[in-house]
Amino acid sequence: MADLEIRNLRVAIEGKEILKGINLAMNKGEVHAIMGPNGSGKSTLALVLMGHPRYEVLEGEVLFKGKNLLELEPNERAKLGLFLAFQYPVEIEGVTLSHFLWTSYRALHGNGESQRIDPRQIKEFRQRLQENLKKLHLSEDFASRHLNVGFSGGEKKRAEILQLLMLQPEFAILDETDSGLDIDSLKIVAEAVQSLRGPNFGALVITHYQRILHHLRPDYVHVLANGQLVASGGPELAEELEKKGYRWLTQGV
Repeated sequence: MADLEIRNLRVAIEGKEILKGINLAMNKGEVHAIMGPNGSGKSTLALVLMGHPRYEVLEGEVLFKGKNLLELEPNERAKLGLFLAFQYPVEIEGVTLSHFLWTSYRALHGNGESQRIDPRQIKEFRQRLQENLKKLHLSEDFASRHLNVGFSGGEKKRAEILQLLMLQPEFAILDETDSGLDIDSLKIVAEAVQSLRGPNFGALVITHYQRILHHLRPDYVHVLANGQLVASGGPELAEELEKKGYRWLTQGV
C-alpha cells in the first residue's frame, strides 16, 4: 500500500460531477506532477484533498496513515502531515505573516493542549524563519507585513512556500504555484521545494506548464482531463505535452 492513496474519487459541486473516479498512489520521496487543460479538475482535486467544504464527495476514499482523509476536518489533515499551497492565496488584514506562521507552527509542532510556551521552541522558530526568508530571497521585514495584503503575485506564492518550509509536512500539494512567477522567482521557489526533497517528503505539483518541472524533475507526470486521469508517465510525458499540447491525449475522453 502506498503512503498516500486516492481510490475511485468522485466529486461534485452544485450537482455537477467534476472528478469522475480518480485513482492515484504516491509515496514519500516522490514528486508527482498533474497537468491538464483548463477546467479538467486539477484545483478541485487539490481542494478536496485538503477538505474544502464546498465540494461534495460522491464516492471514494483517500488513505493516509491508516485513516480516510475525507472523514477528517482540514486541521486534522494538516496535523497528520498534509499541506496545500493555494493557487489564489487569501489576503488577511490585521494578521501578520510571522504571527500566522507561529500559530500554525505551534499547532503542528507544539506541546499538544499545553498553553506553556517553551523558550527553546521560540528560538528554533525564529532561526528557521530567518533561514527560510533568506532561502526565498525575502527580507526579514517581509514577515511583519499583513498576510498577503499588498503582496505582488510572486510574493504571495513565495509566502505560500515559506509556510511549506516552516511547517515541513510529509505531503505537499502545490496548486499552480508557478503561475504569476517571473523566471527568477520560479527558480527560487523550485529550489526551495527541492531542498525538502527526501525520504520523508512527497509532493503533488499541479501545473499547466513544463517550466517548473525543468527545475523539480518529477518522478511521475499524470494528465487529468474531463475529471479523469488519462495518461501517466515520467518527465518525458511533460516534454511531449509541451510539443503536442493536450488534444492528442484528450480526444474521445
